[in-house]
Amino acid sequence: MISTATSRIEQHLVNSALFSEEQISDILSIYRELGGSLTEIIADNGYANEETYLEALSESLNIPFLRLDTEDIENEILHTLPAKSIFQYHVIPIEVEENTLRIVTNDPFKKGLVDALRLASGKKIQLGLCPMKDIAEAAKKFYGVGGEIIEQMMGSDRIDLDAINDLGARDIDDGDDEASIVKFVNQIVWEAHQRRATDIHVEPMEKDLRIRYRIDGVLHQTPVPAALKQFQSAIISRIKVMAHLDIAEKRLPQDGKISVRIKDEEIDIRVSTMPTTYGESVSLRLLSRGAALLGLANLGLGGEDEKLLEKIIHKPNGIILVTGPTGSGKSTSLNAYLNTINSIDKRLLTAEDPIEYEMPGINQVQMKPEIGLTFATALRSFLRQDPDVIMVGEIRDKETAEIAIQAALTGHLVFSTLHTNDSAGGITRLVDMGVEPFLVSSSVQAIIAQRLIRRLCPECRKEVQPDPEYLKEIGFPVEQLDEGHIYEPVGCESCGKSGYAGRTGIYEVLEITDKIRQLIVVREPTSVIKAVALREGMKTLRDDGWAKVLNGVTTIEEIIRVSEDDEDGFNAEGS
Repeated sequence: MISTATSRIEQHLVNSALFSEEQISDILSIYRELGGSLTEIIADNGYANEETYLEALSESLNIPFLRLDTEDIENEILHTLPAKSIFQYHVIPIEVEENTLRIVTNDPFKKGLVDALRLASGKKIQLGLCPMKDIAEAAKKFYGVGGEIIEQMMGSDRIDLDAINDLGARDIDDGDDEASIVKFVNQIVWEAHQRRATDIHVEPMEKDLRIRYRIDGVLHQTPVPAALKQFQSAIISRIKVMAHLDIAEKRLPQDGKISVRIKDEEIDIRVSTMPTTYGESVSLRLLSRGAALLGLANLGLGGEDEKLLEKIIHKPNGIILVTGPTGSGKSTSLNAYLNTINSIDKRLLTAEDPIEYEMPGINQVQMKPEIGLTFATALRSFLRQDPDVIMVGEIRDKETAEIAIQAALTGHLVFSTLHTNDSAGGITRLVDMGVEPFLVSSSVQAIIAQRLIRRLCPECRKEVQPDPEYLKEIGFPVEQLDEGHIYEPVGCESCGKSGYAGRTGIYEVLEITDKIRQLIVVREPTSVIKAVALREGMKTLRDDGWAKVLNGVTTIEEIIRVSEDDEDGFNAEGS
């Protein structure tokens, strides 16, 4: 016998005019067998788009359908329902009129929904329909990521650390029976991956536990429940267990690694802990194993620079240096260069600390200074391994620099990095380390300075006409305005309201020509070397940046944020 509730649901499904008789029968069969949310059954099984179904249901039930704007919801209204009810029934209160509370849901047929909310609020309930995505975003904004899990933990007497088992390489959304603290950590990692974050920072403060994601190079604080601070030790212990670290050691920094799988994508997470005043701060670097296999064409180089680099990286010997601050994409560029020239007839060896991406066909060595395996010792061994191409993660001292130069002078192609502001500054850095200028001039083929910039979201960018006086003041080539358009960020659902989506690079490629070799030998200052390079056609970081602004790739503000004014660079290096 068909229940009255099921008959009512069937009638509304018929009224929606979205489903055939056979589909309605299948939907009701699944609903009777499994229960749960009718809307999810319809959307998850592909019977109809959630929004389309809710709009049709709105007409059938004569209740409003709307999209949430979290800016319009007042905190006082949120407090009309306990957080537990909001997460349990997946609703958001949006308006109070006298003794009536208006809430939105994506499933008005949920059993006991209205009665439970009436008891919890002490008010009459009026329903509205809204997609689950909007409800989830509002709940996260107002109650924080993992709010539902924290509510469950608040109702528990204790957190059972004995129940925390190593996640290993299982899917991160597996394990409904895991402890709540495990689910919370998994949700943090899941959300970071969904938002394209490269880093997660779990930072103990005096009165709260702050969680921040680095997205497109910029830190964003994610909202978390106010009660999170009391679970600080359990959360950090969970991360340490996953990374195979000593949970009892809280006085010293520790480093570890986690391997997880998120929707069939293998993710390596580097974990670093650091004792601070209010507890251990934990940083997690997310690395996708498939993200490293880029080629030269994927780096965002300008046409002329790409042709020049294509020629340079195929030279049989010499040193090619990539310079820039931490987080400027140097490792990604080196991997792209190696991937471009990797072939069956070349033997490639790399010394890295750490190995961020695994590259097929390349022999990669992880540095272990604690046992004496440093860049210098690895390079010495490489020379006895019959390599064609060598990559050393960073030249940090004179010993490493001299061995790299020796390798280049004996017929090997060497790639490495330096921490300098611009390309010409790399020459000064090597000489300051104690390397003789004649060795630098005879071994270095090119120095590439780079920075990472955020790309404008193509879905919502807006064209603007900046003040010409402002453009002149910042050194923008106003004479080139007719060759392109300038845009500014707006923000939409596609880019997470930031106005930016993804990153690319700006580059300064200094080829060591015969004229520049002569300047190096006679120890000319960096400013002179840079001036000659510019006369020979080199484009500065700012030049490349302005070109990308005119091409609609990024904004003026981004270029100013990541690069120095070229005149400032001259003064700093030439003084």
